[in-house]
Amino acid sequence: MKPLILLTNDDGYFADGILALARHLKRAAETVVVAPDREKSATSLSLTLRRPLRVERIKRDVFAVDGTPADCIYLALKMILQRSPCLIISGINRGPNLGQQDISYSGTVAAAIQGTFLGIPSVAVSAVPNVQGEHDFDLSAEFILKLAKRILKKRLPAGLTLNVNIPAPPIQGARMTKLGEKRYDPEIVEKRDPRDNTYYWIGSGKPTPIGDRTSDVWAVARGFISVTPLHTDLTDYAALSNPSWKKIIQGLV
Repeated sequence: MKPLILLTNDDGYFADGILALARHLKRAAETVVVAPDREKSATSLSLTLRRPLRVERIKRDVFAVDGTPADCIYLALKMILQRSPCLIISGINRGPNLGQQDISYSGTVAAAIQGTFLGIPSVAVSAVPNVQGEHDFDLSAEFILKLAKRILKKRLPAGLTLNVNIPAPPIQGARMTKLGEKRYDPEIVEKRDPRDNTYYWIGSGKPTPIGDRTSDVWAVARGFISVTPLHTDLTDYAALSNPSWKKIIQGLV
């Protein structure tokens, strides 16, 4: 029996990136797509708790969910799949998810982290467009196929999620990286609706990338595929063992 890979994203089940992944990964595994029925970017790890969720079977191995990427992982593992997947891959996202800020907002990365929470090896993958705004999803999917084969042979350590960012070609190589930063100063657009009420629209602005030679932002800007290990344990152990921090809570109770 072929291994099973669950595919999801935050761009929707119909997105070119997830379709490319499904085409390429079928050479090594059985694939099932469980993804949002519309774009759900920047939803992070949010779950839908105050309304029912609906699932539509688009075809034999493709399911659309009217919820978030994290919802998709829960429904896939608990209700849709007949057996547990060996690997979860989220993407291929249109545009990068680089640095501490992007991964905090990203629905793509969150879906992979949700898979890790539930004990399944998980990878998030994003692709950078070229100067014309075009993506080479087949190139990205071919790299992920090679990576998936290696992960299927040797599982990822518990609590670890891989965040992969693939630049536009030509590719200079691949590097293990740490998170850099993309400091955003979002544009806020103020408008008036037909009833003369004020509303606001949050834009992305132009982020400032910050990172040294070991960071994801540095690597991708120079044509390298960035593979960043993320851990679900967010504890700052240096602060935990720092006496000056401990004094902050001493005597509070």
